[in-house]
Amino acid sequence: MKTTQPDKKCVDLHVHTIYSDGVFTPAEVVNKAIELGLRAVAITDHDCVDGVAPCIEYAKGKPLEVIPGVEITASRDDQTEIHILGYFVDHKNEQLLSQLRQIQENRVQRITQMVYLLEQHGVRLDVKKLIASVKLGTIGRPHLAKIMVEEGAVRNTREAFDLYIGDSKPCYVKHKRIDYRDAIKTIKFSGGVAVLAHPGAKGIDDYIPEYIAAGLRGIEVFHTKHRPNTSERYSALAKKHGLLITGGSDCHGGSDDEVLMGKVRVDYDVVEFLKKESEKR
Repeated sequence: MKTTQPDKKCVDLHVHTIYSDGVFTPAEVVNKAIELGLRAVAITDHDCVDGVAPCIEYAKGKPLEVIPGVEITASRDDQTEIHILGYFVDHKNEQLLSQLRQIQENRVQRITQMVYLLEQHGVRLDVKKLIASVKLGTIGRPHLAKIMVEEGAVRNTREAFDLYIGDSKPCYVKHKRIDYRDAIKTIKFSGGVAVLAHPGAKGIDDYIPEYIAAGLRGIEVFHTKHRPNTSERYSALAKKHGLLITGGSDCHGGSDDEVLMGKVRVDYDVVEFLKKESEKR
């Protein structure tokens, strides 16, 4: 994890809200970030920018900068899933919004298919009620797991994943993902900077030169799930290819153990580098 000097301004560049699969409202994100002494946070909801404007609005007049961002779920040759972070995107850009709407529709179709499979395994859920319950942003497996708990099908969300909807489990359905080149192109067109999210969790080092050729400009070197040696490896890789080095907690809110926000933080200088790169767009 990246640490900063006590007198340094620091930031968390990977934070989720209730607009995707986080549990913090925009107000809670802003208040928590200020409480933790952060200078800035990037709002990077999955396939959605709906939480950006509320966070920016709530942060007005407060000692916190909100960076508009997104985390797009993409793939390489429809096999390898990768997540592309976009920083300083124009969250009102129509091409970006159109692409995200398509991804969100794919997510609804995926969840509908998973509800059908659950029914085959004796778990009956009202798919319309489920979709209607997600009033904000994008729908995902955490929403499905929550409904399963509420309906008494499982004891907790962990059990929902372990028994039914986790990767390779009987009711799992793959994402219908966009090609990584389209994801990077969309981020660039909206004025954003494309950064590879948590590469250590995906094992995709061999493909990084392809992503760079498509317009990737940075790597999330510091992440909650990156051990020190992992961060060192990606730091060296970023320097080798002239890429920006970023970092963030990937905070989704509260958990049984801790709130991740601020557990991984980088110097504010990283924000300045991202701003300069975005200005080139």
